[in-house]
Amino acid sequence: MKRKITCICETVFDIEVPESADLDKTPGTLDEILDGTFLSYTCPGCGKVHKPEFPITIAWPSKSLSLEALPETERGAYYRRKKDAGGSSVVISFPELADRLAVIRDGLEPVVIEALKYYMLSKAQQNYPDREISMWYQKKEAGYLEFHLLGIREGEVAVSRIPLDLYEKNLADYKKSPRSELFSSLKVRNYVSVQNLMRPEELL
Repeated sequence: MKRKITCICETVFDIEVPESADLDKTPGTLDEILDGTFLSYTCPGCGKVHKPEFPITIAWPSKSLSLEALPETERGAYYRRKKDAGGSSVVISFPELADRLAVIRDGLEPVVIEALKYYMLSKAQQNYPDREISMWYQKKEAGYLEFHLLGIREGEVAVSRIPLDLYEKNLADYKKSPRSELFSSLKVRNYVSVQNLMRPEELL
């Protein structure tokens, strides 16, 4: 689909934006999403790199995944049921898309990862109440899961390593009681995210 971008230098240029991507057919797309270069466009006038967010459906048949990625600007519309994604799982924003695909790549359960984020973010916000902190899953290593926290210090990334056995404990809790208050609160229809517990009151 063709779209237009207006750069700060006032150059207007056309871009071609895919409506879907199959990660099995184009495996390089996964790397682009994870490193942040996916759907990046360079202004022909001044060379500025733009990273606009447009809706896109991600298919990963070998992982039994169909994922609808919505722009951050459509978060409110999703909560107010003005935007939906049928039977697909949903993420909102490209950073959340990269996070979720890394979770699926490593064979982890998304709702448990979001629960771990909730515990960690709650603690971080107690220690830094005046900061807007976000937390993103990175990778699974021997004995631990690595997350990055943004917003604690300007321009810096804090690395948090959570023991794998803590994930396993929460996974067992989820399998035993998937409808418990925490796990249920992390879900809004097809959207599983810690953001569901941290959204502004007007979107509750």
